[in-house]
Amino acid sequence: MKQDIVDDLLEQWATERPVIDVSALGVVVRLQMLAKLQKRSTAAALKKHGLKLWEYDVLSVLRRQGAPFELSSTELADAALLSSGAMTTRIDGLEKLGLVTRRRGESDARMMLVRLTQRGKNLVDKAIRTRLEDANELLSGMPARNRKMLAGLLRELLLEVTRRDNDAAG
Repeated sequence: MKQDIVDDLLEQWATERPVIDVSALGVVVRLQMLAKLQKRSTAAALKKHGLKLWEYDVLSVLRRQGAPFELSSTELADAALLSSGAMTTRIDGLEKLGLVTRRRGESDARMMLVRLTQRGKNLVDKAIRTRLEDANELLSGMPARNRKMLAGLLRELLLEVTRRDNDAAG
């Protein structure tokens, strides 16, 4: 089997610290490296639409909701795994670009609702095609059955890590 940079890293740790088990790094570091590479590739692809990755992320969360393409700022922050302060900054930027609007909730004036504008919807509808092309390119060398198996394994991992994170938070 062909070795990658992570195999080299693991061998170096095995030499330097033979008594510790570093096998978990074989998964975690590969996930981190793939995330970095995919983030770079996706950012370049979305740039064609004049979008930054964070802008696309927020717009796509709203678009996936269906009409009227609206969520509270808290729901939006939760979906994007961001603090409310970070989400407020992002919403400010998207609002200045005319991609979202915001308004106070009718039943609770403290609630801020964020809605995708028609311009934002049109832009994210174009960008999703580019995003999918980029994702398919990343996986192009992997047979469909392996993709399905990997997706299942990653789902298991994500569910477990999310459960532990929620337990720790609450």
